[in-house]
Amino acid sequence: MNKNKILVTGGCGYIGSHTIIEILEQTDFEVISVDNLMNSSADTLDRIEKITGKRVKNYAIDLCDLAKTEEIFKENTDLVGIIHFAALKSVPESVFKPLLYYHNNLNSLLNLLKLVEKYQVNNFIFSSSCSVYGNVSKLPVNEQTPLSIAESPYAYTKQIGEVMIKDFVKNNEVKAVALRYFNPVGAHISGLNGENPINRPSNLVPVITQTAIGIIPEMSVYGYDYDTRDGSCIRDYIHVTDIAKAHIKAMNYLIEGKNEASYEVYNLGTGNGITVLEAIKAFEKVSGVKLNYKLAERRPGDVVAIYSDTTLSEQKLGWRTKLNIEDMMASAWKWQQLLLEEKKAK
Repeated sequence: MNKNKILVTGGCGYIGSHTIIEILEQTDFEVISVDNLMNSSADTLDRIEKITGKRVKNYAIDLCDLAKTEEIFKENTDLVGIIHFAALKSVPESVFKPLLYYHNNLNSLLNLLKLVEKYQVNNFIFSSSCSVYGNVSKLPVNEQTPLSIAESPYAYTKQIGEVMIKDFVKNNEVKAVALRYFNPVGAHISGLNGENPINRPSNLVPVITQTAIGIIPEMSVYGYDYDTRDGSCIRDYIHVTDIAKAHIKAMNYLIEGKNEASYEVYNLGTGNGITVLEAIKAFEKVSGVKLNYKLAERRPGDVVAIYSDTTLSEQKLGWRTKLNIEDMMASAWKWQQLLLEEKKAK
């Protein structure tokens, strides 16, 4: 049997859907998705089809349900790899609902790994996060930077998830890569797919675009007295399409046997730190819209500053970012305007 099918968990979510688009447009892989639609919409499947001309099957099940998850593996015996995005990801929510995050993010991963072993799906990409580094004393961050105490339960689930995978692959033929994202933003260049959280967004760019279009009357910049160049947090913002392409590079890297160890870690960032206030100015420049924002107190769980050393992912995966902060903001704004048009049309 020719194994060429990829399972994308969280395929209707923000990064998952963009990765599916890139896989369909850039490779010969077939794709199936599993997404329980807890924080996403089945409409995303229509958007993927509109962009790629291909319909993706989604299993609307909860990965915390082992029996239902196993049905996917029984029905798809030609899986060559898994890209695991599915997780709750709001840092502030995780601070207030830690048990929800530990239950969802860890049980779903545990079930997947059990089935990976049982059905011998030997190439596994894990969606991790730069939040695993915590507050660091030296920037930029590279893959050898020691992990600090997690600043949030969300970050801790990513630290634990990495350890689970690292221990798991020691005793079987599975090869795994953990990709530690910095701050994915933006939308597909067509403006037809982007970040559309069902609940009030906590990530910066959808907050910016929803403020610009009038959904959010006033946005808050959390923290104005950090030890940074303008007092606001510093992040490494990276276009979601660049992130998506990294997953294809990582999957091919494993399938082609280029990995030197059974478990490897790569940072995905641009290498440039941008403050929250600088990101706001970049949006105002490309959109021509003046944002209504206020400076507010620091938010629990936030780190002060973090950005990536990109050397290892460039050398090993042959991957680097191509899109800049203005590309990110322009595509996100195009997407937000489409959402408004669709709402008016209903």
